[in-house]
Amino acid sequence: MFADRTAPGADVQSLWRSARSARCEAKTCQTGKISTAEAAAQSHTCRDAAVQTEQSKDAAQDFQQEVQVDYTGLLSFLQRVEDAVIKELNKNWKSHAFDGFEVNWTDQDETVLCLHALSYPEAQDQNLQVTSVSWNATGSVIACSYGRLDDGDWSTEKSYVCTWNLDRRGLNPQHPDLVVDVPSSVMCLAFHPSQPSLIAGGLFSGELVVWDTSRTEDPVIWRTGMTDDTHTDPVYQVNWLPDTKHRNHTRLLSVATDGKILVWREERDGRLALAEGFAIVAQQIPRSTRLKKVAWGEAAVGVTSLSFSPFDAGVFVVGVEGGCALRCSAAAQAPALPRPGGSVPLRAPAELAFSPHAGPVYSVSCSPFHRQVLNLFLSCGTDGQVHLHSMLQTQPLFALQLSKKYLFCVCWSPVRPLVFAVASGEGVHLFDLARSMQKPTVSLKQSMSDCPVYCLEFNTKHTRLLAAGDAAGTVKVWQLSSDFTEQGPREMSHLEQLASEIMD
Repeated sequence: MFADRTAPGADVQSLWRSARSARCEAKTCQTGKISTAEAAAQSHTCRDAAVQTEQSKDAAQDFQQEVQVDYTGLLSFLQRVEDAVIKELNKNWKSHAFDGFEVNWTDQDETVLCLHALSYPEAQDQNLQVTSVSWNATGSVIACSYGRLDDGDWSTEKSYVCTWNLDRRGLNPQHPDLVVDVPSSVMCLAFHPSQPSLIAGGLFSGELVVWDTSRTEDPVIWRTGMTDDTHTDPVYQVNWLPDTKHRNHTRLLSVATDGKILVWREERDGRLALAEGFAIVAQQIPRSTRLKKVAWGEAAVGVTSLSFSPFDAGVFVVGVEGGCALRCSAAAQAPALPRPGGSVPLRAPAELAFSPHAGPVYSVSCSPFHRQVLNLFLSCGTDGQVHLHSMLQTQPLFALQLSKKYLFCVCWSPVRPLVFAVASGEGVHLFDLARSMQKPTVSLKQSMSDCPVYCLEFNTKHTRLLAAGDAAGTVKVWQLSSDFTEQGPREMSHLEQLASEIMD
């Protein structure tokens, strides 16, 4: 009844391959072609609304409709992400990724511009020269002194101290805000470091005077008078010193070509009394420098300039008429011989004499940046050379022959370790040692007549300002480019490395 049998197999033919081929579709995909469309624009029509014309009434009604906000949903979202946001904020607060990063929003500027040309016509009519300039504690007021630097005879003609507030609206460059008449040529000025209205001056007669520019009637508040303690030669530099014993009092330091470095303290009766002093005596100058035999016996020891080390208040450098720069110590106890007359015994501070210039040294400037390892300073003088020195050795690290004319002032930048400025018989020269150690980066022509520039000073508050005074009686305020005021990466170690390589 039952038997085994093998039936032929069933065959169902596939139709999808022939159908795809007829439509020229790829045979590797078994789905239909997906249609796409560009949906980057969410509107079929557009309108330019960047105009200041009146809107239509319909558009105004749309904008006036109150915006619907789902406050419940917003609160729910903020509660969900609160913990994560707080966690990330705490993580960023503890991060040190941006330590030492300084934001600089100033625009880059590669030009040096003359902002102001200040003068006092009455002083110019007397052919007086600008002998010194100084910025006050706020950096907004510039003062200049008028006198003569080219007369070797005793000067008895009166001179002036003038101030201009550069922030004042309606500044008149030929009309100073304050003019102080002085019976003798004023050779140097220095504003008080923290009290903007106090300014000290050294006179050709050897006297020191302190003026309060806020008092228009009688601005003189302290003076040394002419006593046995007063300098007998013109005062070429004056500095304010902090009084370590009496914090409310300040002291004044003065240097003159009589070889004395004197420290004065204020008295209640408007008098400046001598507190202590030093004297540079030829016989006590360390003979670490070879001078000509004739010059050694006759070398003048008149002090023309002084600069304190920013790292040791007891160390300072002086420039003298004999051509030397001397490292001195305020802690020196050896008496100056022969002993000059006066109420206070004078000490001999000189410790080391550096390799001399070929003429009198007119200016010295200690670097405010380099640590005591090198203690760098600059000097310049009548030989037209700028010397870069380390206080550790007598020979200069380099000597740059800048000009065939006199160099009257050198000043280190307060913000750039590799930048300094020099006042010469030809104008103002700005150096950037990162660019060149052989020639100035920029030379500024102070006047059309190429008259000498006697003094200059950087503004420590507004660091892009540099003031320079010349023999024509004009003070020019220069605005420096950002190249001279923005410190580059590792710049503080650049000059130290450079100086170390030269020393080796």
